[in-house]
Amino acid sequence: MRKDIKTVFRITAVMAGLSTPPQICVAQTEDDIAREETLQEVNITSRSAQKRVDEIQIGVEKVDITTLVKVPSLFGEKDIIKSIQLLPGVKSESEGSGGYQVRGGTAAQNLILLDGATVYNAGHLMGFFSTFNDDALMSGSLYKGLVPAQLGGGSSSVFDISTRSGNTNDYHLGASIGLLSAKVMAEGPIQQNKSSFLFAGRRSYLDVFLKATDEYKNNTLHFYDTNLRLNFRLSDKDVLALSFFHGRDNMAIEDMMTMEWGNTAVTANWLHTFNDQHYANTKFAYSNYSSDIGLDMLSTYYTMKGFVRHATLRHQQVWTPHARHNVNYGLEGTFLQLQSAEWTIIMLNERERRNALTGALWLGDDWRINQTLELSIGARLHLFSVLGGAPYYELNNDGSIARTIDSKSGHIVKTYANLEPRISAKLNLTPQHSLKLGYSRTSQDIHAISNSSMSMPFDRYTMTSNIVRPEQADQVSIGWTGITNDGAYDFSAESYYKTIRNVYDYRDGKMFHSEIEIERLILGGKGRAYGLELCAHKNKGPLTGWLSYTLSWSDNKIDGINGGKWYTASNDRRHDLSIVGLYQLSSHWELAATWHYNTGQALTAPSAKYEMDGSTVYYYNERNGYRAPACHRLDMSATYSKKHGRATHYWSFGVYNAYCHYNPYVIRFINDDNKPSGTKVQQTSLFGIVPSVSFTIKY
Repeated sequence: MRKDIKTVFRITAVMAGLSTPPQICVAQTEDDIAREETLQEVNITSRSAQKRVDEIQIGVEKVDITTLVKVPSLFGEKDIIKSIQLLPGVKSESEGSGGYQVRGGTAAQNLILLDGATVYNAGHLMGFFSTFNDDALMSGSLYKGLVPAQLGGGSSSVFDISTRSGNTNDYHLGASIGLLSAKVMAEGPIQQNKSSFLFAGRRSYLDVFLKATDEYKNNTLHFYDTNLRLNFRLSDKDVLALSFFHGRDNMAIEDMMTMEWGNTAVTANWLHTFNDQHYANTKFAYSNYSSDIGLDMLSTYYTMKGFVRHATLRHQQVWTPHARHNVNYGLEGTFLQLQSAEWTIIMLNERERRNALTGALWLGDDWRINQTLELSIGARLHLFSVLGGAPYYELNNDGSIARTIDSKSGHIVKTYANLEPRISAKLNLTPQHSLKLGYSRTSQDIHAISNSSMSMPFDRYTMTSNIVRPEQADQVSIGWTGITNDGAYDFSAESYYKTIRNVYDYRDGKMFHSEIEIERLILGGKGRAYGLELCAHKNKGPLTGWLSYTLSWSDNKIDGINGGKWYTASNDRRHDLSIVGLYQLSSHWELAATWHYNTGQALTAPSAKYEMDGSTVYYYNERNGYRAPACHRLDMSATYSKKHGRATHYWSFGVYNAYCHYNPYVIRFINDDNKPSGTKVQQTSLFGIVPSVSFTIKY
């Protein structure tokens, strides 16, 4: 009987959207759990305060989607990416940006997985909106400290997001309309209690407003995304889950500029349960991120196209030989295609496209040694093979090509092997307090190179090659977590130190379109990041929320940049403070507010200027030697809900940037003959006060 109960539980968990079914945890001894003989109802609830204390892994945030979507957001669009920017150790790239930075890393050093498929540049409208529709999401885990052995590919963090499976018993419908976009949702059984579907779609209608004006009717500005998930219970031991995601942005300014970008992700996941101690996941995942940009400048039309494609086959097994051990092992292989750029300028057409094979083996064990000490220990062997069929180079010190290497298609040009150990230890001081220590090594082979401090659709991507080496990060961290006896409050403090090898940045004076061979544009070096993260949660009562504070440093050292000296990284923000409050005013009204403050980003200012052929040329002596002004903002929202028969109506009202503080978005240096320096600083801001309203109906 026990075997059938746990088999059903694992099947039910996956039908609910969990790629890795949780263990059954009740207030019993280990022997009682092992001898569980009666079927009980198991509720998968949101992450409680006690679970933050009990978590073995250090530096992990189990994201509660239902809480984060209540946080006020720009234009009233619920946004999981912007919501995690309110967590300790996570920072936004800039005002309104969907890119986030974790523990001194850049947004390009984060790996984002949607049902196991890789997603790049996860933002609509240059990052103002998240790529992910909250109606389709079930859970998310942000690993910013120790990354489990089964995950790899992000040197800074891994954000593992799962979509919801549809309801297997009843049909549910929903629709929402706001100031800038509308969305629909439908879910229900295909075959009662055996299969289900979930569909969620969203589209903005900014282009409709533009068409109604004479001045902007020839411009284009819209996005859309769609999610589809199908779940099939094939037998008492087998579940098949199919998921599809596609999102696209389209922007155009009359005949001057066009810009399109987007992600497609397809996964098929088969869960097979051998017995109550052993199950396996086999997954195929395909993802494609592409960008297509056109620019008409001085009667010359310039186009630039790029893409990153993954096709991955992954097999994972979880074995629980004893209540004290939970062993995770598996392997995966990926065929990777990357086009750094393809551009056409007048009659000149050039492109850089390369292929690679990656493989990984991993073994991990969550080991409960005794009531006081628990370990999460593992290792991952990562292999990256550069494939021929495209030119590779040997370069001189100035970036010029010394020799071109041509190899046959499919031939292995070079292989890199990285062993990545991970260990986290939890010492239970009392039932309410725990001390955690961790060490993690991670590596990354896809590099995004940006001229700005923000992620953009026109950033160039490159992969590890015979010249570009894998980026590798080593992080040590220590933390404490505590909870009050009644669970009303919990607190945490974590400190970390991270070193990064093979950090890449543009050479001085180079830009993304200077040469088609991206290796000629960049230089590699090392980085370091360290900091302290503090967080306090209020979990009970009509008023809940949290306060998080991060103190951090981030530096780079690259020969050939800044005189080979350490310089402040563009993502360095010394102070970052977030206050989040959620208040249940009544059974119908719910209020929310957030206040955020962060130190201004580091930037490079000109040290001198001179005239050349009638134009002003600036000279830059120090990389990122100056700071933009600090950013701070108050956002507020109110939601009214009421049932009308089978339907529930929601009215949401919000104010973004309530006291209208103009935060810097772009800082420029321009000539000003009235100033002694002959130069003045010009700040561009995006938003003052932005009100929003939306209406949602759910059946």
